[in-house]
Amino acid sequence: MVSKKSKSEVRKKKHMRIRNRFSGTAERPRLSVFRSNNHMYAQIIDDVAGNTLVAASTLEKDAKAELTKTNNVEAAAYLGKAIARKALDKGIKEVVFDRGGFIYQGKIKALADAAREAGLEF
Repeated sequence: MVSKKSKSEVRKKKHMRIRNRFSGTAERPRLSVFRSNNHMYAQIIDDVAGNTLVAASTLEKDAKAELTKTNNVEAAAYLGKAIARKALDKGIKEVVFDRGGFIYQGKIKALADAAREAGLEF
């Protein structure tokens, strides 16, 4: 009998394969994305120093006030704009995009496109 791995295990394995290929530096930090069933989270991380430089999520008060749902394409686009705005305020213009093992479509793509439109380069 063939045992099937859970989707979360498969995603974690994909994420580790992606992380082996690149990491964030001080000049070009990593934009890491995570989505749960209810919320989305984005962080800009300097892996060399081990610091989170900027973070945004749909848990924040202003995001909850503006959004009706916190885990749909509209919320992802809002989060992309928010993380890009915070990054540009800190002087971060270029990042490496880490999709976290998620497929690049739907919410992940909406977040990436919104961040690009707001001024981040990746």
